Amino acid sequence: MLKLFYSPGSCALATHIALEDAGADYVSMRLDFGANQQRGTEYLAINPKGRVPALVTDRGFLSENPAILLFIAQTFPEARLAPLDDPFTLAQVQAFNMYLCATLHVAHAHGRRGYRWADDPAAIAEMQRKVPQAVGECFDLIEREMFAGPWAMGEHYSICDPYLFTVAQWLESDGVDLARVPKILDHRRRMAERPTVIRALAAEQG
Repeated sequence: MLKLFYSPGSCALATHIALEDAGADYVSMRLDFGANQQRGTEYLAINPKGRVPALVTDRGFLSENPAILLFIAQTFPEARLAPLDDPFTLAQVQAFNMYLCATLHVAHAHGRRGYRWADDPAAIAEMQRKVPQAVGECFDLIEREMFAGPWAMGEHYSICDPYLFTVAQWLESDGVDLARVPKILDHRRRMAERPTVIRALAAEQG
């Protein structure tokens, strides 16, 4: 059985939703970031990165949302969460998710975990000040160029959609002007109505 390690409010929600989308048999393990459980010996033995999500499989653990989401799509092909028979389109799916992971999420993290990049309080404060602009520009690009509609990659729901929904939860706290991203907001609203999303959110909030 698959085992998902997550923390509420984190990017692990994307994987949580995808497991529900796939109808996977899994258990979820909540980590309390407030108590620094992600840095505890027990969890570091599973995921030395000390971050979430981590998905434990019968072959070992996986980390990083783009990798885990693709694993779920390939393990449960009947769920049709990715264009597995089209190498180019599948690469586009991966490019979308990697942008969320490597660019947008990093811009977001500068507002909360500036200590990863600087020790000077003034430098950390400057990173925090820059977040609305940096994250806003990422969402501008998604809104203008990357979001195909009605789902992230076009007509078919995919592993990009739970990931986009997850990072879109941070729009308000990152100070992004919502008027800039009407398509993303509509996508967020429609995602929130999906039973799989409702179940994943309920599990994380419970």
